[in-house]
Amino acid sequence: MKEVSIKDFKAHLSAAVAEAEAGGTLLITRHHEPVAQLGPARSAAVHRGDKVGAGRLEPAVKRGSGGRYLAILDEDRGDR
Repeated sequence: MKEVSIKDFKAHLSAAVAEAEAGGTLLITRHHEPVAQLGPARSAAVHRGDKVGAGRLEPAVKRGSGGRYLAILDEDRGDR
């Protein structure tokens, strides 16, 4: 983990964000004491799929259910 002072972090913010986006983690310090940590937004273990950000959303169910799914959900909920 790379340590960077707040002063250097502010001066090179774009480079720090690019490093975190690439998977690196920065420990931000004030007077050599850790105050914050900057890292990637998504975990490497999370698979986002190949269609993320590519075009329109598609419905999960392509054809109507005729109310069957709603009846099943209603039955499953019971008195809740």
